[in-house]
Amino acid sequence: MTGADAIKQIIEQWSRERPDLDPSGFEVVGRVLVLAEHLKRRVGDALAPLGLGLWGFDVLATLRRQGEPFRLTPTELSQATMLTSGAMTNRLDRLEKVGLVRRDRNPDDRRGVHVVLTEPGRELVDRAITVRFDEATAAAAVLDDQERKKVAALLAKLLSNLEQDGAGAP
Repeated sequence: MTGADAIKQIIEQWSRERPDLDPSGFEVVGRVLVLAEHLKRRVGDALAPLGLGLWGFDVLATLRRQGEPFRLTPTELSQATMLTSGAMTNRLDRLEKVGLVRRDRNPDDRRGVHVVLTEPGRELVDRAITVRFDEATAAAAVLDDQERKKVAALLAKLLSNLEQDGAGAP
């Protein structure tokens, strides 16, 4: 049992066992969850030849899209990537160890640091973002332009509603 067929079968089974349940929300959310797992795997596979996992890509891409000087505080990075400070520290340690980021003292706060994207980190994430966008385009290729816009708008509506309810926080 996989994918959309799995969701259909699960709904049929629950409808038989619990006809009092409304499956309409699960039809959407169940498919979004299955889709997310497929997409994570595809992106991970696409990034692997670059020696980069999703965990590292998220941090590097967040720094890169800030523009020059490609830096944020660890707290800003944690908030932007929805990670705990402990998880962020672990990721930064690993990325710093391989020279993709560095920690510089914050001149405005002697106790704080800025996480800065190094030149090798920028070069890697620039290659990776091309792979990432190409993978997204390939994954959505089954939809025409109008369908992509409609799906994007509906997903944005769901996401906005969940974030307002506080469900967007990990």
